[in-house]
Amino acid sequence: MSRPEFIALMAALMALNALAIDVMLPALPYMGEALGISSENERQFVISAYMFGFGIAQLAFGPLSDRFGRRAPLLVGMAIYIAAAVAAVFAPDFGVLLAFRFIQGLGAASTRVIATSIVRDRYSGRAMAEVMSLTFMVFMAIPVIAPGIGQILLLTGPWQTIFLFMGLLAIVFGIWAFFRLPETLAPENRRALRLSVIAEGFRLVFTNRVAFSYGLAGMFLFAALFGFISTSQQIYVDIYGLGVYFPVAFAAVAVLMAISSFLNSRIVARFGMRRLSHFAVLVYTGVSIVWVVLALAGFMPLWLFLLLLATAMFMFGWAASNMNSLSMEPLGAVAGTASSVFGFVQTVGGALIGSYIGQHFDGTVVPTAMGYASMGVLAIICILIAEKGKLFGVAPQYAHPGDVVAETK
Repeated sequence: MSRPEFIALMAALMALNALAIDVMLPALPYMGEALGISSENERQFVISAYMFGFGIAQLAFGPLSDRFGRRAPLLVGMAIYIAAAVAAVFAPDFGVLLAFRFIQGLGAASTRVIATSIVRDRYSGRAMAEVMSLTFMVFMAIPVIAPGIGQILLLTGPWQTIFLFMGLLAIVFGIWAFFRLPETLAPENRRALRLSVIAEGFRLVFTNRVAFSYGLAGMFLFAALFGFISTSQQIYVDIYGLGVYFPVAFAAVAVLMAISSFLNSRIVARFGMRRLSHFAVLVYTGVSIVWVVLALAGFMPLWLFLLLLATAMFMFGWAASNMNSLSMEPLGAVAGTASSVFGFVQTVGGALIGSYIGQHFDGTVVPTAMGYASMGVLAIICILIAEKGKLFGVAPQYAHPGDVVAETK
């Protein structure tokens, strides 16, 4: 595959996850009404159920991809995703719908784990950070258009149409991967699927201070993002009265995140992953603290909310892709397992914390702002642990990317 096609396919696979979340947002009130759920906060469980399945299954897909290669587990996971999306069309009540969303998340886990592992198979260091940034940029096109797609689908049919659309798009991407994606894990690099080998892989991930600390930092940032996404429909429609223009406001912020990721891919080779991510998290946290103060003071018109949110999410674009690369960089020998662990931690941990933030929605943006600020502070603490109290440092020197699992002195 050419480099542009490779990046596009990796982004498309990851985008299935974003699509399964963001395209649902305009439909939440209709689902709740159709299935007898009057509480707006309870409707958020449509998102949470998917996220929990998505997070848990990553622990399995990592070792499976290290044993059987990347292609087969990926295609199996996509088949599960498609089957669950189609089955959700016929859900008779809210509980069954949540069950199918959970199963859909189980299948989607393969796309996140294996796409990240494939990138790590082919690239390392700043080259990996550049590819991840470009992948993230294309991936961010989904949040830009997904709520709008959801709104259009609701104008042409019932909310079940959204699930059919998700299934159809997954079929297209699955066919693309089946015919064009080569196996990137050489047979001699595959790890046995034995409990002792799996346990050793997990031990290597959890005991690498740099990798695991950056993984936790990413979890906190994703928790704040998930808290916002789960309440975005309530914020834009209920607080600011945007109505059908909600997807436009949502897309505007996503466009800035995509631009941020593109800029990161252009400058990361010059400044390095650490300097960019550390700077981004500091600005992200500072802006979020200002957001909290102004929200508590009761001064939060729409233009100011969008300005603060856009600034924070622009910094998120720099921080997330670089910290994801920093967490994977020392663990090339167990890339699948590492990707699964960090995917699980960031998804399940982020979903739990984000759901907690979302359930505190009180008709104001104060809970969202406090979520961003507190998660930013925790991310900074994790970075300080990873870097032994020093920010803006240089990268440690690793041995061959496929062999290293421990940091050097």
